[in-house]
Amino acid sequence: MMSDDLAERIAALMPRAQADLAELVAIPSVADPRQYPPEECRRAAQWVADAFTEAGLHDVHLALTPDGSHAVLGHRPAPPGAPTVLLYCHYDVQPPLDEDAWTSPPFRLTERDGRWYGRGAADCKGNIVMHLTALRALGEDLPVGVKLVAEGSEEQGTGGLEQYVPGHIDELLADVLLIADTGNAAVGVPTATTSLRGVANLVVTVSTLRGDVHSGMFGGAAPDALAALIRILDSLRGPQGGTVIKGLDCTGSWSGEGYDEEQFRADAGVLDGVSLIGGGTVADRLWARPAVTVLGIDCPPVVGSAAAVPATARARVSLRVPPGTDPEAALQALTAHLRTAAPWGARVEVERESTGSPFSATTSGPAYAALDRAAREVYGKPLAYVGQGGSIPLCNVLARTYPEAEIVLMGVEEPLCAIHAPDESVDPTEIQRMAQVEAEFLRGYAEVWRSGRRGGS
Repeated sequence: MMSDDLAERIAALMPRAQADLAELVAIPSVADPRQYPPEECRRAAQWVADAFTEAGLHDVHLALTPDGSHAVLGHRPAPPGAPTVLLYCHYDVQPPLDEDAWTSPPFRLTERDGRWYGRGAADCKGNIVMHLTALRALGEDLPVGVKLVAEGSEEQGTGGLEQYVPGHIDELLADVLLIADTGNAAVGVPTATTSLRGVANLVVTVSTLRGDVHSGMFGGAAPDALAALIRILDSLRGPQGGTVIKGLDCTGSWSGEGYDEEQFRADAGVLDGVSLIGGGTVADRLWARPAVTVLGIDCPPVVGSAAAVPATARARVSLRVPPGTDPEAALQALTAHLRTAAPWGARVEVERESTGSPFSATTSGPAYAALDRAAREVYGKPLAYVGQGGSIPLCNVLARTYPEAEIVLMGVEEPLCAIHAPDESVDPTEIQRMAQVEAEFLRGYAEVWRSGRRGGS
């Protein structure tokens, strides 16, 4: 099969890709039973299982993982003497947040201005469709073995698949693991993510009084828990807004592909006249330094609030940490900082949520060489390497469990997708081109892999 023929096959499959994505997006597979019925995730899992069965994989089935979610597993055996490629994706999605903030309904795929909008359109159902399109385009012309794992609780971070893997090593064993949960640096720029920040999350509660008291009678002398919390949270940032936590190195630098500041402003939707925070390059701040974010605050709402001094207030705090930083040590440093920064002797309680280790890929193996060749074939330019500020704890589990395997992070996501936000979308040309990149990779990887083995012997 020539590359032109492969491109034509994938182009012809794009209406089906759109229909598939519409069906998937219509399933509100949020893996949180407090928000959506668990049956929706089960329905999405079965959809994935049926689709990959039709695409040629064998024994595709749902496996229960320790957190109660279902992983979808399947395989197609490798020809004799050929390597095996694991295809990863996840079918659960973030909740839609404020549905009124969406221009079109979050669970209805809507085409607008050349993009497809809907929750999960990019993260990660667009990547599921990318896998399916690549496999369908190749058909029987598949010179490598393929395994599939589709996770069902990635967005909730409850670790079902991470706990499942060590006890089922053979099911995911492969020579290269294609983790389709990231994407390109920009539309038209083929990209592999080689660095992920880890995460340390906690909830901090500040208490100053036995109960709320009248602000007119006691305000001015009674210590305000919300004001104390605000001071504590403000101490986590320096004058320029960069993260400053005692005991953590916040001065790292990034040596890979950069991130143009004006492009970042546009991608992030920074308002005119508002400055970026922190120092160093944008890439330094995103991929090489710790970054603290206050994810939420519990305090009296504006509407319905009383004229009272708050006795308690709490916040959920997330700390992203770069490769080279131990997330447990980072969590301890953050906890100590929050306690030390409390004013007026306010009582501080810290509830640990979770930690995840950062990840750094080795890019010198045959998989990266084959992927670069595929990217040049499809995009006409070499593969770019970038970091990502997000965290994928599964990557570290896979790296420990399969130390000989190459791990590649790629996919259809790019900055305009607005993943995790209202009006999430995907550029269909990225699904088309990245499906071709994956198909070219699956077709050419065996040759590069064999050459590497001959060279090694």
